[in-house]
Amino acid sequence: MSDKLTSGFLWFDPEEQKGSLTTDEEKYQKLARWAREARGHNPLAFDALTDWILDDSEWAEDKLAQNERILMRGVIARFKSQNARLRAHLKDIGPSAAVNQAVFRALDEFDNELSGLTRFGGLRGAVSKMFTDFKAMRDRGLRVLIAGGKTGPEGADSAEAYGYINILKECDAAVQWALFMPGVVEKLQQGFRVERIGYIRMPAMRFIGKELGESGDPDTDEGLRQLFGVLDAMGDHSSGLDFDVLFQHHYGRGVDVERRHGFWGRFMAAGAPVPEGFVFFDLVPQFDDVPAAGPPFVSQFAFAVFSGDKEAMHKKEGYDVGAMYDVTRNIMLGQGVGIPYPEKYWTAEVFPNGYAGGSTAYMFSAVIGDKQENVYSHVREILEK
Repeated sequence: MSDKLTSGFLWFDPEEQKGSLTTDEEKYQKLARWAREARGHNPLAFDALTDWILDDSEWAEDKLAQNERILMRGVIARFKSQNARLRAHLKDIGPSAAVNQAVFRALDEFDNELSGLTRFGGLRGAVSKMFTDFKAMRDRGLRVLIAGGKTGPEGADSAEAYGYINILKECDAAVQWALFMPGVVEKLQQGFRVERIGYIRMPAMRFIGKELGESGDPDTDEGLRQLFGVLDAMGDHSSGLDFDVLFQHHYGRGVDVERRHGFWGRFMAAGAPVPEGFVFFDLVPQFDDVPAAGPPFVSQFAFAVFSGDKEAMHKKEGYDVGAMYDVTRNIMLGQGVGIPYPEKYWTAEVFPNGYAGGSTAYMFSAVIGDKQENVYSHVREILEK
């Protein structure tokens, strides 16, 4: 059973990394390839752990000692050991490889979780019990909190429950993203580039607009002219984020269960009146204020500005969603910036010169930590040349 549950992970082996590579850059690129390959293996390995922990037949009294060896030593202690080897390997590579420093922050956070010092308050009691006395795992209620829910081969499917295994899965992904995402972002920029990206905390806001394809066809030229004409007349209710946008979200659900909904409109001041025939979504500054999934959303986000060939920056072929979306998201993942998916996830195409001028910027919902670098207090700082 131990082999079955641990062999699904693609473990880091420093001996395999050595080979005949000579330059620091070659060593780093090989490490990045391992990290990208691990992303294709590890989500399902974590899901297998979730299945095993929730299987009552595997948790009889006579199996507890073996199970402790599997989970505490075969998985948790092994990841701690792997993190130490990764640190040593990264330091051995040398500065000329331009190692993404976000990986060290990701390793720190992973180590804290692996030590039982979880930052998720609702799970602290359960994790502490497991670390203090593994026999507590006889209680199915505790195991449910440890196991969480499965999220599929890409780690992105909707989970019915969020548990300690989900935390470890996300920490593992953060380490790998920090290693390989900068290279991915560079390759994705074909014919365009990111001029700048920053992270913004706005006060409470209210998005006001109309959904794509709704009555009145707001996505036609005439429909858009009328829509933004109404919003132009609401200048007294400006939020300071005065751009035409295409606001998109899944109502707080995963992409595997809810389609993406798009809304033309603007972010206005909190409490702004809603014209007849329009819809609205409120955004609040703090995640603690909105425990439930879906609206209201949170007014913390990345703001990326693009330049170059507009057709290239809107290309969809070869991308998960589209060029601007993929590049913005992947920069965030590479920098270790949290994305509140799916509960508070939203994005917006931004039209700095009005809807007729095309979108050349992108907003992406983010969890902006206190230590996050490069935080901007105003959008104009990002747009300045």
